Amino acid sequence: MSIVSILQKSTIESLSALYNQSFTEKDFQINQTKPEFEGDYTVVMFALVKSLKLSPDAIGNQLGDHLTKNYPQYFSAYNIIKGFLNLTVADAYWQELLNKNYNDICYGKKEMNGKKVMVEYSSPNTNKPLHLGHLRNIFLGWSVAEILKANGYEVVKSCIVNDRGIHICKSMIAWHLFANGATPESTGIKGDHFVGDYYVKFNDAYKAEVEKLVSEGVDKATAEKEAPIMKATQQMLLDWEDGKPEVMELWKTMNGWVYDGFDVTYKNIGADFDKIYYESDTYLLGKDIVKQGMDKKVFFQKEDGSIWIDLTNDGLDEKIVQRKDGTSVYITQDIGLALQKYEQYGIDQSIYVIGNEQNYHMKVLQLICQKLGMPNADNIYHLSYGMVELTSGKMKSREGTVVDADDIVDEMITTSAQHTEELGKVKDFTADELKELYNTIGLGAMKFYLLRVDPKKTMVFNPTESIDFHGFTGPFVQYTYARIKSILRKQSDSGQLAVGIDQMSSNLLKPEKDVIVAAEQFPLMIEQAAQEHNPSVIANYVFHLAKTFNSFYSELSVANAETEEKEQLRLRISLLTANILKSGMQLMGIKVPERM
Repeated sequence: MSIVSILQKSTIESLSALYNQSFTEKDFQINQTKPEFEGDYTVVMFALVKSLKLSPDAIGNQLGDHLTKNYPQYFSAYNIIKGFLNLTVADAYWQELLNKNYNDICYGKKEMNGKKVMVEYSSPNTNKPLHLGHLRNIFLGWSVAEILKANGYEVVKSCIVNDRGIHICKSMIAWHLFANGATPESTGIKGDHFVGDYYVKFNDAYKAEVEKLVSEGVDKATAEKEAPIMKATQQMLLDWEDGKPEVMELWKTMNGWVYDGFDVTYKNIGADFDKIYYESDTYLLGKDIVKQGMDKKVFFQKEDGSIWIDLTNDGLDEKIVQRKDGTSVYITQDIGLALQKYEQYGIDQSIYVIGNEQNYHMKVLQLICQKLGMPNADNIYHLSYGMVELTSGKMKSREGTVVDADDIVDEMITTSAQHTEELGKVKDFTADELKELYNTIGLGAMKFYLLRVDPKKTMVFNPTESIDFHGFTGPFVQYTYARIKSILRKQSDSGQLAVGIDQMSSNLLKPEKDVIVAAEQFPLMIEQAAQEHNPSVIANYVFHLAKTFNSFYSELSVANAETEEKEQLRLRISLLTANILKSGMQLMGIKVPERM
């Protein structure tokens, strides 16, 4: 139980004893005491004034006196400032917490709770490589999955690959027209990049054909429909749906090239999935559900034969679920896949990590599932996130201005090498050790920077800023961890590692206490991050803990502590901090180096 929970419980018990009434935690508020005042936690009691008919100061004095006398193991002193009760938590509580947890590498994590969650993320198209926007999605989904695991959930990480449709055929027709049999192997180009190049070639050719038709007097709207390369692409899509052998063979071959490329990228960035769905397998899902929906009168048919749902009473509009020719639309297959996920895994919650441009689509999906009475429909959760922009502006796939994931990863690793070498502390590293270190710092910097912002916010990615060793960055936290490990190695070499003393009773100095107070909040931060589906809670927390430790270390010596007991105390503080930093960074998929 955290000190905040203890304070809530003991405050309720004290108020009940003092005033012979029933109280709940809603009757008062607890905050951390502001730095300019003495104390650790503040009880705000203004809501009690009316019912108790006493001044805030009178309530504060009676409550503070009761808490310190009846719970001395938790609270050692109090003061009243303008009606706010500031309580000092007893050193004994902090020391017990430290002694109990300093070497617990699972500190803050919960036991399994028997609930299962699926987190769907990445969801790439097979007509282009993964790009910077995908990276925010992947890092966000992967991290949320790990945070949920830390809170006791069984988690299934999933991905839906968009491997069919007109966009895929654009790359295919461009390869057919312009490649002259070229392959990733013959060109030395990574498979997903190779296919993505032909997607760009399609759009270049399409634009040129439209311009030519317009110059010949055709209006633009007609030109866009009649451009030969577009008509050929549409025919290829029909051929694919009919299963034409040569089209299917090309489709499988080009998708294979892309999958090989994706696998390399996923491995390089440390992403993985437990289940991969393919749109080519799921696009017919939901057609039976449409029939059931017609029987239940959830859907209605228009004169042209198309099938719709009316959501105007829900503040939306009418939405088509089946075309007049009987083919399904995206929402139809999403309904089918939502049901398939539940039937396959029995999940208690289905989380979709999808950009905020799909907010409307996800509202419609959940509403339809609810109206159909599908199991788990209420537990569909859209983790909506904002787009990533570069300092140079927005990215566009069709124009080839997107920053590919592989390129930004390479840039981050190169930049990390430059920054690390400038510090001049890696001269004794081997070539392999340096390669691993640069990779760890570069990837860590990128992941931390992309995750430190609340997912709901649009963000600008600045590669140079992300790798600053002194800012709100991953490398700053990594460097703090490596610094602590260096301290512990030195003390271990001299036989002074924190072992052998079970209890310590010396008074805590403020820098010592500040680190323990920050460390105590880690379990609450893991819980909050899970409730909010928000890894930035963890990023902000580990940065705060690292800063707090650095302040502690700049003021107090570990190796030359005043007494042996103080030395052991500070070693335990160091070890606890290192364990939490490593654990917190792992929840974001970030490694921490033992030295740097």
